[in-house]
Amino acid sequence: MNGTMTWIGLDVHARSTQAVAFDTLSGELRRRKLPGEADAVVNWLRSLPQPARGCYEAGPTGFVLARAARSAGIAIEVVAPSKIARPSGERIKTDRRDAELLLRLLMTGQLRAVRIPSESEEAARELVRLREQLRQDLLRARHRVTKLLLRHGRVWGRAGNTWTRDHRAWIGAQQFDEADTALVLAELVANVDGLLARRANLDERLARVAQRPELWPTVARLRCFRGVDTLTALALQLEIIDRQRFRPAKLASWLGLVPSLEQSGETTSRGPITKTGSQHARRLLVEAAWHYQRPPRIGVALHRRQEGQPAEVLALANRAQQRLYRTHHRLRGRGRHPNIATVAAARELVGFLWAAATLE
Repeated sequence: MNGTMTWIGLDVHARSTQAVAFDTLSGELRRRKLPGEADAVVNWLRSLPQPARGCYEAGPTGFVLARAARSAGIAIEVVAPSKIARPSGERIKTDRRDAELLLRLLMTGQLRAVRIPSESEEAARELVRLREQLRQDLLRARHRVTKLLLRHGRVWGRAGNTWTRDHRAWIGAQQFDEADTALVLAELVANVDGLLARRANLDERLARVAQRPELWPTVARLRCFRGVDTLTALALQLEIIDRQRFRPAKLASWLGLVPSLEQSGETTSRGPITKTGSQHARRLLVEAAWHYQRPPRIGVALHRRQEGQPAEVLALANRAQQRLYRTHHRLRGRGRHPNIATVAAARELVGFLWAAATLE
């Protein structure tokens, strides 16, 4: 950056921050170990010759320091750790070396900054991720119930039709001679019921969040696609619809929906998908892609979701149905496993969703 007087590399942890600053005018390299609090770091940054530019890696410490520094007029970026080039032969790793590496890479323009979300956007993203964690907890809680019953020879007779109203009534009718076993079953079922109630409350809250003015226009567009309703649309918008960070050609790769590749000399080997990026977004896309196995059609629910949306978005949604249906059946016609066909459809679906969300 032209005019920068001080370049800064920060290795940020919960209780400490290792800072390295290079003064371009004097050539002085300053090192300082600071407390973990953002205010202490910002006060030190203010004491440096301005204008200053610095960075630290994205991680569990979040964006608090970057927001505080920017409020003080200091350009601090948060960079993607996966894009940081590290010497392959380096066997000594310290906080000071990490900060110095960030400083060198920042000065040479070899780092990729991530977008810092607003506090309201970050709060909505936390809520969406809480819902995903709750889904996983519910799955484990249900497994505990069925495994307990299985250990005692109680097997539901309708395979693949579990946790319906009939299945829930069947579980409630199970009796055990041992009082302790009956108590365990009651506690496990109560845990499932509690999680279901929490999920319902959270879904209601997320539905209200999705209707916020800054979120609803994009959510409404994404809901025009088959297999994408309000909660999925909201999660995808918060996780991947970021014009500054992503480009359509790179989005499927970031999501880990592209095949892995190993090439050496004359040998080329393709493997399973890379599974990088957001696991949550990847799961939602694959689940949505399953809906495109059926012939293209617009049902009552989808028609209701599409009402009032731009014609260009509806055209994209229709093209997605046609293309992804062909993708499913072309690959399955070649003998590919249904899961492989679905992942291929999900890889194409994300391009359609991006086009609809960013349509001017």
